[in-house]
Amino acid sequence: METKKALPILFLVMFLVMIGFGIIIPVLPFYAEEMGASPTQLGLLMAVYSLMQLIFAPVWGKLSDRIGRKPIMMIGIAGLSLSFFIQAMATELWMLFAARIIGGVLSSANMPTAMAYVADVTTPENRGKGMGIVGAAVGLGFVFGPAIGGIFSKSSMSMPFYLAGASSLITLVIIFFFLKESLQKDNNAANQNKAESRWKAFTGPASVLFLLQLLISLSLSGLEATFAYFAAQKAGLGATQLGYIFMIMGFAGALVQGGMVGRLTKKYGEGKVIQGGIVVSAIGFGLILFVDSFTTAAIFLSIFGIGNGVIRPSVSSLLTKTTDAGHGSATGLLSSFDSLGRIIGPPLGGWLFSLSIGLPYISGAIISVMALVLYQFYRTKALVVKTN
Repeated sequence: METKKALPILFLVMFLVMIGFGIIIPVLPFYAEEMGASPTQLGLLMAVYSLMQLIFAPVWGKLSDRIGRKPIMMIGIAGLSLSFFIQAMATELWMLFAARIIGGVLSSANMPTAMAYVADVTTPENRGKGMGIVGAAVGLGFVFGPAIGGIFSKSSMSMPFYLAGASSLITLVIIFFFLKESLQKDNNAANQNKAESRWKAFTGPASVLFLLQLLISLSLSGLEATFAYFAAQKAGLGATQLGYIFMIMGFAGALVQGGMVGRLTKKYGEGKVIQGGIVVSAIGFGLILFVDSFTTAAIFLSIFGIGNGVIRPSVSSLLTKTTDAGHGSATGLLSSFDSLGRIIGPPLGGWLFSLSIGLPYISGAIISVMALVLYQFYRTKALVVKTN
């Protein structure tokens, strides 16, 4: 049943969640360094969060199919707030690790539950639009969050963490009072049966979509981990200029997700949008090799961001339409594959960069072609199942 009021509230919720994430991004490395973290320990601090999300996102997705989206989302937001406040009050490095583990375990509930919520409240033809709205909220949160964190870190390194914690508490209040449960009681029993195994979603043609998302996430995180070094060597760009470039890229991606994904999927279907997004991403990877100034970096990275930005909402939409599992189980597993890509991507990108500075982007284009081939394989499998 489609609920017009639900999506704007969900947009606000996910925007505030990602604002909190974004606030601590520019601060955490320096904050950890103050507590004596080595570069290796900093890398582990970043990775442990994604590792917890990899493990627990399917668990929360499955639970949301059983007991509802709203309570699981509230657990995720509360856990996020707790982890931010622990980090704000941390005096030793182990406390940061404990907070990141707690945050990773509990906040892994947020994204799969939000996507499952969209699937619950939208009709199949408007599913892409709903997923795009969530994607736009995520993108905009990452645009504004780091800027806020950078400003308030000047007064105190712990202040951004307190702000992120407070933002999460406000989000919790909004969910409690304004977000209605989307899982219908008459569908509860069916969802419970569907959610018997968290790997139920990884069957049939839909299993290919999880692997496709893994490749997309892998290539994106490899770019994010190395582009600062690449732009510094190729165009002499500094941290401030890179911040503006990623902000422009974030705005471009968010605008496309929020304003175009719904129209495109409605007109052409998710499949063509996914393929188009992959092609544009591959072109973006190729263009990045020719970066020689702030302007070219902003344009080429935005081209990549636009292509990459339409893929995840379209994959989520297609998956929830075709899976035999509950929406939460499917989106939880999708988030898990996304996290796996984010764990493998940065060290792989860094290693490729050490061999040749252009290699992460050449490999990104190759991975994009692999993703395109993988989608064709999905189409063939889906067609065989349909005809049988």
